[in-house]
Parts: sequence; C-alpha cells; structure tokens
Amino acid sequence: MRLTPITWDHLTDALADRVLALKAQDGGEWLRIGLDGAPAARTGELAESLAQELRIRGRSPLVVPTQGFLRPASLRYEHGHHDADSYTEGWFDTGALWREVFGPLEPGGSGRVLPDLWDPAADRATRSAPVGLPPGGVLVLHGPLLLGRWFPFDLSVHIRLGAASLRRRTPEDELWTLPAFERYEQEVRPDETADVVVRADDPRHPAWNG
Repeated sequence: MRLTPITWDHLTDALADRVLALKAQDGGEWLRIGLDGAPAARTGELAESLAQELRIRGRSPLVVPTQGFLRPASLRYEHGHHDADSYTEGWFDTGALWREVFGPLEPGGSGRVLPDLWDPAADRATRSAPVGLPPGGVLVLHGPLLLGRWFPFDLSVHIRLGAASLRRRTPEDELWTLPAFERYEQEVRPDETADVVVRADDPRHPAWNG
C-alpha cells in the first residue's frame, strides 16, 4: 500500500470532501462513517475534527464513541480482568449498536440515535435520550475493533499504529489488550478492509492512502 504524508488538518478536509460526495449505500437519508483504531490511536480526536468540518460545510454530524456501548462489568470480566479474547469478543455491545445506532438510520428509520448506553465508570445505564439526526446528517462512530462486524459504513477509516508504536503509546495498565489487536490484524486485516488507512506511528507526521 502506498501512503502519502499529510497533516491532520488536510486529512480532515479530505475526509470531509469524501463524505460530501457520498450517497448512502442502502439509499437511506443518512451517512454512516466509521473511524477505527486502538485507543492509543485517539480516534475521538479525528472524529471531533471531522464533525466540526462537516458542521462548517452545512451538514449535521453526530459523534458516537463505542466506549459508551460497553457491556456491564460482570460480562466484560467474566473470564478475568486481563483476557484479550474477551476484549475482542465480549466487551462491546454490538447488538445495542445495531439496534440503537444503526437501526434508526436504516431507510424509513426514525433518525433518532442513542449516543451512549452504558457508563463504564459507574457500571450502569446512562439513560441518555436519543438524538435526532436530520435527513442528510452524518453518523461518525469511532473506537477499536469496528471492522469485520458487518456494520453498514458508507466510509470506513482505519488509523493504524505499528506494533512498536502501539505498545509504546498504550498505558501500562492496558498492555494486556495488545494480543487482541494482534488478532484483529491477522483475522480482519483492517489495512485491506478499510476504505481509508491512516498511518499514525508518529502522530506529528501521519500518512494516508488517499
């Protein structure tokens, strides 16, 4: 894969250009963008920048972090606090994402998206109210391990960190998750699956395949 150096500002502009040129693959009224990457890749920063640029250009974005769709601690830690397979397969409530985030954006849907469901710190439901996304609005879902789950993204972006960078930038108390991302690379191959790949080993000098 050939990657070209780019700044984060120019990347945001380029992604906004792509979004504005898109039509929903299912013919619906809303676009669904996925920003995939390990927590160390800070997908939320790009998600917020993209949302701001879309607002400037007259579109209504809604940023949703998968961190708000964790399963209860009793399920996440069923096999211990440091089980990488559980992190891959059982931490994120994919059923709730389908039901509460993607379902309302299907053709004929209500457009009312639940921005979060579970507070992992308090380990209880957030009781957040659904947010109405008007026709032409853009969902920006971000977080780890998003690809390979058949989520209906109209544009998917993978922020890639090499193994050494991922280890260096991951907090010590989260190093146990690294085998999950090794497995993800081997089984899902996000570099090949995503529409856009951004290499961010050096966060000051990203590169992409655009």
